Amino acid sequence: MNRFGKTLLTLAMSAIIVSPAAAADMTLKLGHLANEDNIWNKAALKFADELKSLTNGKIEVQVFPNESLGKEMDLVNGMQLGTVDMTITGESLQNWAPMAALLAVPYAYKSIEHMDAVASGEIGEQIKAQIIEKAKIRPIAYFARGPRNLTSNRPITSPADLDGLKLRVPNVPLFVDVWKSLGAKPTPMAFSEVFTSLQNGTIDAQENPLALIKSASFFEVQKYINKTEHVRSWIYLTLSELTWAKLSADDQKAVMEAAARAQKYERELFIADEQQLVGELTEKGMTFVEVDGKAFAEKAKDAVLANVKPEIRPIVENLFNQ
Repeated sequence: MNRFGKTLLTLAMSAIIVSPAAAADMTLKLGHLANEDNIWNKAALKFADELKSLTNGKIEVQVFPNESLGKEMDLVNGMQLGTVDMTITGESLQNWAPMAALLAVPYAYKSIEHMDAVASGEIGEQIKAQIIEKAKIRPIAYFARGPRNLTSNRPITSPADLDGLKLRVPNVPLFVDVWKSLGAKPTPMAFSEVFTSLQNGTIDAQENPLALIKSASFFEVQKYINKTEHVRSWIYLTLSELTWAKLSADDQKAVMEAAARAQKYERELFIADEQQLVGELTEKGMTFVEVDGKAFAEKAKDAVLANVKPEIRPIVENLFNQ
């Protein structure tokens, strides 16, 4: 081979070596409301990595945090129309599937183990089946959410301690009625107004997961975190049924395996995060208070049952009795 021929061969081989990898056959768009540091976003990125690996790069997932692809309901609607592939969503799906309300019923789940047994058991399968049928989106994994706890400037250990307590709650009838039944004076209020209202004494207390208690700096205006853990809940990683139908059987299997790995990863992050939050909030001067959870649940039961839809009431009643 002459010198010119060798040069051409070298250039050709170089082009092969540096050429980019073949583009993915399918790219899925996954939008959600959490920020980049949130463990849901980290789990979504884990799902993307695992699915790309399991399909040898054939399926890629683009993750859009911070509502950058749209708000939760916009994303669900987009999934139904086929303009969005995936999102992270939960009890909002009761707008289509009434059983989705079971994801966040006050005092229904006594522990994270109890919640896991329900979410991964027969009731969980019924919830998922109804969401697929009615909402046309498919839950493929679920992520834990930090339990909601009551903060205050006096320790609360039993319902009797709630007497006269002015408590901010979201504008949700179920929450309002449950806290009334427990003896508090619930006040629906936008979250953005809570800190100032606590500061000036318009309200005495509020309830939220530890992550929000920290990020909203409630430790500056509240002394106690009363471990009511009154709402334990989970949220789903979901895939559009239109997208699911486009996948081969092997690709569907890969999606479910990637989702299972992401779920396991999220749980590890969740447990570590909750432990870290306890330490950080304690360092900020807050005191954690153990409460009589059984007394709270028993007193709240009638109000909870009165507020849930008739079709899920027997299930909720059974959960209370477990």
